[in-house]
Amino acid sequence: MNHVITLLKEQFQNLHLIWKLSIYNVKSEYSNHYLGLFWNILQPLMQAAIYYLIFGLGLRGATAPDSEIPFIVYLISGLFPWLFISQAINIGSNAIYAQLGLVTKMRFPSSVLLSISFTNSLINLGFMTFIIMLISVFSGFVNPLYFLMLIYFVIASFALVFAINLIMSTLIILVRDFRNVLQNVIRMGFFLTPIFWQPGERGGLLQLISDLNPFAYLVQNFRNALIYGDGLFYGTMEQHIYFWAITVTFLLVGSYLHIKFRYKLIDYL
Repeated sequence: MNHVITLLKEQFQNLHLIWKLSIYNVKSEYSNHYLGLFWNILQPLMQAAIYYLIFGLGLRGATAPDSEIPFIVYLISGLFPWLFISQAINIGSNAIYAQLGLVTKMRFPSSVLLSISFTNSLINLGFMTFIIMLISVFSGFVNPLYFLMLIYFVIASFALVFAINLIMSTLIILVRDFRNVLQNVIRMGFFLTPIFWQPGERGGLLQLISDLNPFAYLVQNFRNALIYGDGLFYGTMEQHIYFWAITVTFLLVGSYLHIKFRYKLIDYL
């Protein structure tokens, strides 16, 4: 537990640095493109259009999982948080490896790199969340006060993503094969998370796997805050306990691995 406290202190002590570098990364990512920062909005919108053509007009025949919610709204309210989570894990898991030279030459806490990657992805999600907020307000889906529950979504997402990246950022340097394993797990996670289908409509093994999928918990909390408004939090008490038990376990394992190898990682390259 001491390792977890140490790493969380590093994040709080470097909040200004995390925010400053995140803003710089967001601005520089598309600095050489004509559309610039607009790509932060256009990129996920293009992906949403592709998935709508496939799952909305194609496989699903334009029928929504929930008759009260248009399928396109249901889709983007699950797709955008999933893109945020998958991007934060993909970039964060490789953040230390990509900046190992910087970490070894400067007094720079390597764990901060994981928070920077998370914040970059969170800023991108902010643009898309604003769009869903406007749709929700004009369509009268939920009371805007429910938007405050997005704070819980951010906290829960940071805890889980940070924990996973602590583990994977270390394992990827120790054994490079873990990078390929992680990418395939994330691809599979897209279909096992209720993005274009609704929990309970599939049943059987798929539903069981979805119930055990912590990303499904996050996506549904995001949806609940923006289009459902079904209570303050999505899920039962058992689901809350399960999610945080998984997250804390990952945090304990990840912080131990990170602290143990943080000054030895260069030896494994």
